Amino acid sequence: MKNLAAACFLAMVGMVALAQPAAPAETPPTRDAERERINTERARLEAGFLAEDAECYKKFAVNSCLGKVNERRREAMGDLRRQELLLNDEERRIRGADQVRKTEEKQSPEKLQEAADQRAKAVKDYASRLEREKKKAEDRAATKAGEQGNSEATAARLKGGQEKSQARSEKQVTAAEEAKKLSERQKEAQERKAQHEADRLKQTKPPAKSLPLPN
Repeated sequence: MKNLAAACFLAMVGMVALAQPAAPAETPPTRDAERERINTERARLEAGFLAEDAECYKKFAVNSCLGKVNERRREAMGDLRRQELLLNDEERRIRGADQVRKTEEKQSPEKLQEAADQRAKAVKDYASRLEREKKKAEDRAATKAGEQGNSEATAARLKGGQEKSQARSEKQVTAAEEAKKLSERQKEAQERKAQHEADRLKQTKPPAKSLPLPN
């Protein structure tokens, strides 16, 4: 009788929950109370069955006694388990109804417009970020180009200075070589002149004095 009353009670709870999906706030405490009742009844029955098990061990036909106790335990616990499963099913149905209600609320015109506004704002923000990044990239490219131009101009000036310095060095080397060659030619000329003078002096040597005549 108790089991039938509990099943009827759960059925009534389910019908009320399905008929009023928009106001589930009153049902959770009722379901919690029913779940607590089931747990309390399970603990009470188990305590009683354990006491009966203890009495069985005092009897001669222990196994037979334990078998009968276990049979009644399975029946009682099975009935509580069925009540618990019904309660779980009811909770799942109520959660499903809540989810449908929430989905319908999300699909209301106000929610759809709000979502559209959020998407539009996100697209606008993204475009703004892209524009800022593009401007930064252009500024960096311009700065890099300017730096590269300055570097090339500086390199050109350095190269020109190096070429001029190298030209002066080559000119100085050439002048030194020319001066050395001129000095050598002058020395050779002086040596030839001295040799020529010596040869001339040899050719113009005064004649030897004649011997005196005999008396």
